[in-house]
Amino acid sequence: METKNSTFTAMKLIKYLQVFSLFSLLCFSNVVVGQDDINRALKTWNKESIPYVYPESLSMSDSILFLDTREKEEFDVSHLKNAIWVGYKNFDEQKILETIPNTSQSIIVYCSIGVRSENIGEKLKKLGYTKIRNLHGGIFEWKNKGGEVFNDKEKATDSVHAFSKHWGKLLHEGIKVY
Repeated sequence: METKNSTFTAMKLIKYLQVFSLFSLLCFSNVVVGQDDINRALKTWNKESIPYVYPESLSMSDSILFLDTREKEEFDVSHLKNAIWVGYKNFDEQKILETIPNTSQSIIVYCSIGVRSENIGEKLKKLGYTKIRNLHGGIFEWKNKGGEVFNDKEKATDSVHAFSKHWGKLLHEGIKVY
């Protein structure tokens, strides 16, 4: 009788582990595929090699340079006020060194949520820049928290380039443009 109970208990345990594994896989897939939460996405994709600055703690100051690390078409639809477009695929280190000769300049890099901007922040760090921060949640979180964005004519807009339908799920405010 003890053997039957042991087998039954082992089978229940195996079934429990299978269900738990499936549940864990679905939860992990939600982070990677569903992208319904910026914090989880950043924990998945970033190393936090560039310190974050949070939209709610940020004051717009003339002494801070905002560098937009998205593609040009994204920047043209929406960007932070007075941001400088530096791109991602076309990031030009020499142009940066010429445009921003002061390597102790306060710089905030941003993209859609903060993944591409971390990569560009790392490149800036290698170039010798010392005061770099990454906008946590990028332009999506900025807009989600009520921040103002501007189009290529420097006019305030509700439109935000959402990069893709996949990542656009993280943008809850404004008008999504693809």
